[in-house]
Amino acid sequence: MAQRDLTIRAAATKKLSTLSYTDTELTITDGRVIQVPMRQVIGARRDARTLNLSYIARKKKADPMSLTNFVGTVEDAEDDAVDAWIETLLHMAYEGAGVKRGRRLKVIINPHGGTKKGVAIFNKTIEPILRTAQCSLDVIHTTRGGHAYDIAKTIKFEYDAIVVVSGDGLVHEILNGFAHHEQPINAFRIPLAPVPTGTGNGLSLNLLGMNDGFDVSAAALNVVKGLSMNVDVFSLTQNGKRTISFMSQGMGLIADLDIGTEHLRWMGEARFMYGLLRGMIQFKPCPVQLSYKAVELDKDKMIDTLRKRRMKDKDKDVPAPPSLQNSEAETALPPLKHSSTDNDGWTTLEKPLLYVFAGKGPYVGRDLMAFPVSLPDDGLIDIIAQPVSSRSEILLSLGGAPKGELYWNSSLQYIKAHAYRVKPLSPKGALAVDGEIFPFEEFQVETHQGLATLLSPHGYYAAEPAPRPKRKT
Repeated sequence: MAQRDLTIRAAATKKLSTLSYTDTELTITDGRVIQVPMRQVIGARRDARTLNLSYIARKKKADPMSLTNFVGTVEDAEDDAVDAWIETLLHMAYEGAGVKRGRRLKVIINPHGGTKKGVAIFNKTIEPILRTAQCSLDVIHTTRGGHAYDIAKTIKFEYDAIVVVSGDGLVHEILNGFAHHEQPINAFRIPLAPVPTGTGNGLSLNLLGMNDGFDVSAAALNVVKGLSMNVDVFSLTQNGKRTISFMSQGMGLIADLDIGTEHLRWMGEARFMYGLLRGMIQFKPCPVQLSYKAVELDKDKMIDTLRKRRMKDKDKDVPAPPSLQNSEAETALPPLKHSSTDNDGWTTLEKPLLYVFAGKGPYVGRDLMAFPVSLPDDGLIDIIAQPVSSRSEILLSLGGAPKGELYWNSSLQYIKAHAYRVKPLSPKGALAVDGEIFPFEEFQVETHQGLATLLSPHGYYAAEPAPRPKRKT
């Protein structure tokens, strides 16, 4: 059995330190005890008698994660024993968790996304982590709108993942590029891993959670150690054109918050609050007719389903790394199942609405958990429809929006559906699809179960829905 304890004289402090590990964590003891989960260990190497150990951790509880290098001189072991110690450690940190070492990564950076700091963040923080983990990098900076689409449309199946250093808009481009690849199904099997340098960063929040969703080092750790998770995506059909959507489609007040403030991206997240205040002053109904093919309308049952699924996911064994390519190329997207003229099993909502919002993944931004009972691959789309009510009711309900408390608003209708369609009742209006501006015209959306792939540290969305509020007596 390999030696599990090493005595090291730390280069920084000159103190003797004991390094040991179990199957789940690395422990560094030098009078104090530092415990590092094995998932956060990304590298170890020996240079003569010097050991360099690398992991991702927080220096203080409230700090973001960062790369930490522990360097010291080996005191009590022969070189062969140290090499065996390193190899066993790395095996448990990678293969023992179902993760391939030295991933081959396509890195796509949007220099102009969000606050336009993507390149600097990658160079300073992300690249050192990926290099330390012995990843091979093929880096490209986008130079125009649609550039990421063109990259994805022709990408070769030689990468273990695509790293998206941007906001959610670039993810939308890449997935639509996959849809037009000569082998679209195989393209969708390449996992995407977002690094949050945009404004909303909803996808990163869904994968990493509220605490880590804007932490670029936590996102880089997910690039290195995340496991493949199949997720549903949507086909939005409008005027005969089919577009892939992965996160949301919004109309009314919700669309005004997003595309109505597009010119204010320099404000960061504050632009959404500005849009909300403006929308509440105008308080215009959303001029649409909503129809849907429902699966579930009971909010309590949706919560129960989520909790049962979460327990099942947590009990899963570590999966083997997936193969990215089929033995037989699939040259077409899944066919559409729902005709725009089919009305069998469809329900039309006959009431004035303030907004309609549909999507996949709990968070759409740090200030809004819109779809708290969303599941990655249930084959359903979550729809919320807010009937027109009073300004005071809407404003009072927004206080719990980051925790998903809107879900329990008695006036808000929450629907899980196979598909839905929207017919505008006025030529004036707004439609936002994954944060992108679309024509305010009739459209239909349906789900493709488990078509796309993301890297995830958990295997499920990192969001806990708010419990049902206690009824007043």
